[in-house]
Amino acid sequence: MISRPSPEVIVVIVIASAPEAIAVHPALGTRRGSVLPPHHDRNSDSADRASACPGPILWAGIHGGGGADVGLRDLLYGLYEQRLARLLAGAPVPRHVGVILDGNRRWARAVGSDPSSGHRRGADKIEELLGWCEDSKVEVVTLWLLSTDNLSRPVDELEPLLSIIEATVVDLARAERPWRIHPVGSLDLLPDRTARMLKEAADDTADKTGLIVNVAIGYGGRREIADAVRSLLAKHARDGVNIDEVAAFIDVEHIAEHLYTRGQPDPDLVIRTSGEQRLSGFLLWQSAHSEFYFCDAYWPDFRRVDFLRALRDYANRHRRYGA
Repeated sequence: MISRPSPEVIVVIVIASAPEAIAVHPALGTRRGSVLPPHHDRNSDSADRASACPGPILWAGIHGGGGADVGLRDLLYGLYEQRLARLLAGAPVPRHVGVILDGNRRWARAVGSDPSSGHRRGADKIEELLGWCEDSKVEVVTLWLLSTDNLSRPVDELEPLLSIIEATVVDLARAERPWRIHPVGSLDLLPDRTARMLKEAADDTADKTGLIVNVAIGYGGRREIADAVRSLLAKHARDGVNIDEVAAFIDVEHIAEHLYTRGQPDPDLVIRTSGEQRLSGFLLWQSAHSEFYFCDAYWPDFRRVDFLRALRDYANRHRRYGA
């Protein structure tokens, strides 16, 4: 049913079985507030399209003056979040979630701002994510904040980015926070000030028992494996074991004991934002059996509903570990 009360207002109402996504309908232009069937949502997935809602759901788009369109969108997103949360009750939950926080600069370009504003907006999102993880009983989160490749960016972008990262980690390590901060990366590649701050954050939170937050800064997966092998060889050299003896007994577990994340469970779920569908070197060793979820939203726009969709996608997969 389509009602046209005036040229300025369009109301679209459709009764559908599974309209679980909100986006902008191409036929209505680029205005905010349309509520669409899942196949129109850049953040929806196959589970949205396949799921069946209990009873009819309203598909409505309102365009016109005031904030009615935004209010309706927020209302329906809230209802959708509640439904996802109910569906996830009792479902398998990943112990360790890795997140590639991608798209800050593209978000900034899209809103006509500078890269630093995108990085600041992305940093503000981290606390929300950690709260969602706590609510979902996730035990470990790894946040890729800065890669070794990022260290080659122009100084006028890199220095503000490092300052934002430092301020973010200091905030996460505040005394009233329950989180345990664990730096992951090659600290020797970072400025002394940044490396010192990371070590202090780790020391200050070492006795906390809450969520473990790995902050991957100056991190590269190949570099981590190389560092692990180097550490393993150095240890046995100190013990007087020659290289031939090491080569004779070395195994996967021996290398794993020298990774940055040693003693932690491997990531069960890896999430990457911004629509890119590659790991780019993130947790190369640890992600051998991980499930992957790629979300089109830029990191500053990542929402709780996107996180819940990732958890639902994980819960729906049958993990065989090669068997």
